[in-house]
Amino acid sequence: MSQYEFTCEALPEFLPDQSDAAASAYVFAYTLTIRNTGTVPAQLIARHWVINDAAGHTQEVKGLGVVGQQPLLKPGESFQYTSGTRLHSASGIMRGSFFCVAEDGERFEAEVPAFVLDAGTVGQPSRVLH
Repeated sequence: MSQYEFTCEALPEFLPDQSDAAASAYVFAYTLTIRNTGTVPAQLIARHWVINDAAGHTQEVKGLGVVGQQPLLKPGESFQYTSGTRLHSASGIMRGSFFCVAEDGERFEAEVPAFVLDAGTVGQPSRVLH
């Protein structure tokens, strides 16, 4: 175990009531759980997402915090939030990372493993890619 480590789990969900296949608009929600698995308190400062859909579109999203917050997590603590994204196709892959700063000033990245966004998995968790 590293002193500076956050682990991240994603649970994506297709939102058919907000999607319109005729307009090539597929909306997904994803719930992320971020846990400080290190030994030093640290704060999530910024996010970076790369979202690829099956139609060949790539979106890159960078910004401060998550859902307007920059949570400070002590070892063992977790933070959960739900956000969303829109694709031009019924499936895609999303991956990313969080930029974090530990209480002692050490900077580190927390990777979010790639996960599948798939309109065919309504009501089921999508798989995480390793």
